[in-house]
Amino acid sequence: MGLDALPGDPFDALGDTHRRAIVELLAAGDRSVQQLADALPISRPAVSRHLRLLKEAGLVVDRAEGTRRLYRLHDEGVAAVRAYVETVWGDAAARFRLAAENTTPGGSVE
Repeated sequence: MGLDALPGDPFDALGDTHRRAIVELLAAGDRSVQQLADALPISRPAVSRHLRLLKEAGLVVDRAEGTRRLYRLHDEGVAAVRAYVETVWGDAAARFRLAAENTTPGGSVE
């Protein structure tokens, strides 16, 4: 799945620090809105709004468990973002690493 297949723009969704924090928390596993709100300096309604935007971007999915909803990262959405970043930055990162490994502490190239 590429970025074009996602329902929204994941980079717009990840442009907010609270949404990035939610994604980081969900990387550890499923969480409820309350669990996310307890871990963040924002209210439950704010967490719900951020989750809605992440869901619209294809980065988060939810499921009912009893009377609450549990949220988790959407594997396909995360994979699409990772593939895009690796395509765009993969070669640049490899070139940077190669240059860094072949530069002496004084800044000259070996």
